[in-house]
Amino acid sequence: MAEEGSSLPVKKDSFAALRYKDFRSYVGMRFCFTFAYQMQTYVLGFYIYELTHSKAALGYVGLAEAVPAICAAIYGGYIADKHEKRKMLLIIFSGVCLAALTMFLVTLNDMRPYIASGWVLPVLYAMIFCNGLARAFYGPATFTVYAQSIPKEVYPNGSTWSSSTWQIASILGLAAGSSIYAFAGRFIPGLSGITASFAVILVIMLISLLLAYRLRKFPPVYIPKENVWQSVKEGLAFVFNNKIMLYAMSLDMFSVLFGGVVALIPVFALDILHVGPEGGGMLRMATTIGSALTLIAMVRFSPMNRPWRNLLIVVAGFGITIFGFGLSRNFYLSLVFLFFQGAFDSVSVVIRGTLMQLLTPDQMRGRVSAVNSMFIGSSNEIGDFESGMAASLLGTLPAVMFGGTMTLLIVTFTFFKTRKLIPLSLDEIQHPKAAIETQ
Repeated sequence: MAEEGSSLPVKKDSFAALRYKDFRSYVGMRFCFTFAYQMQTYVLGFYIYELTHSKAALGYVGLAEAVPAICAAIYGGYIADKHEKRKMLLIIFSGVCLAALTMFLVTLNDMRPYIASGWVLPVLYAMIFCNGLARAFYGPATFTVYAQSIPKEVYPNGSTWSSSTWQIASILGLAAGSSIYAFAGRFIPGLSGITASFAVILVIMLISLLLAYRLRKFPPVYIPKENVWQSVKEGLAFVFNNKIMLYAMSLDMFSVLFGGVVALIPVFALDILHVGPEGGGMLRMATTIGSALTLIAMVRFSPMNRPWRNLLIVVAGFGITIFGFGLSRNFYLSLVFLFFQGAFDSVSVVIRGTLMQLLTPDQMRGRVSAVNSMFIGSSNEIGDFESGMAASLLGTLPAVMFGGTMTLLIVTFTFFKTRKLIPLSLDEIQHPKAAIETQ
């Protein structure tokens, strides 16, 4: 194995990024955080829906996290550009551990009998809000850690491993969440599934804190001299002047915003497919299993030969699977549609992540990541809010059909606006002329 930090022959080396110590620490930290976060998202969704039987309440979960994540995103990028990243991550993980501890105490021994008092749900929403605030700083900090832990020639391989880690952690987190939530009380009488789930979540969050401690220090490459508002303006101007980056972000944001069905899985599991929390966990896992298997395949078979063409194809496929899932009344067929939805989404994530890293200069990484968080990082939660409210107002099936239609319309619009990018290779897309020709 080559020495840490040495020049590596990256061609045909599927493990190139993992040969760097800081990248391994980053991947481990991200794995644990994603595991706990996905587990938490799953159990909170089912817990709140079982308490309220309200689709709108599911939407409020997404809104509670998205509002602080969006509002503080640019400031988070500004702070990430100016400060040492390891210290930032230690503070962030300490905060999410405290939020997890609070939710554990609130759900201790199952607080459903006391829900009439009216304070349990507000506390849960408040902790979700705090997690959203932490994410506003987490994204820019980890974006820079990733970029500085491996050389640029390893970015495509690193993006695949980073995305694979996220997907595998999601699968395991969802599996753990659905299993513990459904079965904890059967093995330990008197212990509720939600209390047991948050005990595990808290332990995994603490492990992510320890892994962040193992990172080396990442001092700022460039300290912005301007104030935060001027910095915000620079970050936005950079993204909006780079049409490739802008269209990539917009395509992902609007497809997830209108096409997300994850927030409605408790509704499908409990009211439509009648498979309970256990089946709901399988539905959630189908998406992440499709993503993980596709990402593993992409370690050897890169989608970056004609990245823009491939991006449009997979987002269109994502939209088609939404229609299939909404119309299906067979549990196993629904699993198939969600599996392919995850597969298409994983290709999109790798392509967009690689383009973002390659097109962003080092001195702009925090601010560009913050803009990306506003576009992409909170689109899932805003999409959850949109799905919950649309299902509450229109009905579940019309809401899903609307989302699929909007996704395909967005892909069609983007196709006509960016046709010149379709035949280009990754090297050609990096050329400044490519960004100009899309205008």
